[in-house]
Amino acid sequence: MSDLTAMEKRKLERALGMGGGYVLDFSNRTFAEFFFDGVGIDIYDEKYGYRGDSKANRMRAFWDKESNFLVGKMLGLIFDEWKEYSGSKTTSTAPEECLKIVWRLKESMPAPDLSNIISGNEDQSFNALARSVRESIEKNEPEAGLDRLHTFVVKYFRNLCEKNGITTSKEKPLHSLVGEYAKVLKRDGRIESEMSTRILKSMISTMEAFNTVRNDHSFAHDNNLLNYNESLLIFEHVTSSIRFIEAIESGKSKKPVFLESGNGELPF
Repeated sequence: MSDLTAMEKRKLERALGMGGGYVLDFSNRTFAEFFFDGVGIDIYDEKYGYRGDSKANRMRAFWDKESNFLVGKMLGLIFDEWKEYSGSKTTSTAPEECLKIVWRLKESMPAPDLSNIISGNEDQSFNALARSVRESIEKNEPEAGLDRLHTFVVKYFRNLCEKNGITTSKEKPLHSLVGEYAKVLKRDGRIESEMSTRILKSMISTMEAFNTVRNDHSFAHDNNLLNYNESLLIFEHVTSSIRFIEAIESGKSKKPVFLESGNGELPF
């Protein structure tokens, strides 16, 4: 759930004209479309109706139920296009006090932001997988996304190996892919410090352990999910490793290729 304070809620409700059960000039239809298109939420799902069926009450329930980042993203969409959504109910410019709330909500998101990770892979299934990982992050549910993160990382390193002339097969496990890729980096002199070499070597054992997590603690099988804090730690560690690899690859090519961007997509 978000941690909006009572004062922040009052400021938002005043700006959004929620006193009479409404939200700005939204109709029931446009309200539903806004949530579905913007954050992939069915705002008329019964879980958002426990406080009452008005748009204002469903907005309040959304604030109660969803993460800081998802609430901040939704509010950001409104305030970024304030003239479009506000109609005649409020001021012509987005209230500064509300923009500060949106910023705080987005910045307080504990799950890692992968929006700057890039790749030259144009496989549409890869892009779909990247979006799925992104959804787990935005919903602040890293434990539910571990299997997709693992699948993404396997595809990511297999692609890197192929780009660097390393033979791969579907049977080769993740840690072997990482190990062979690390050898090429060392051989080609693309690693400058002993510490970076050690970090790469530790990445091999980390990815081997990730195989176990994927098999025993994710939705890949009928498992009990890993707890939230450990799942978040794994997300942060794995994604920071990928950022490091991307920096190396970008330095090699001098021309990184961005895939899908905008519309909230994850440009891996």
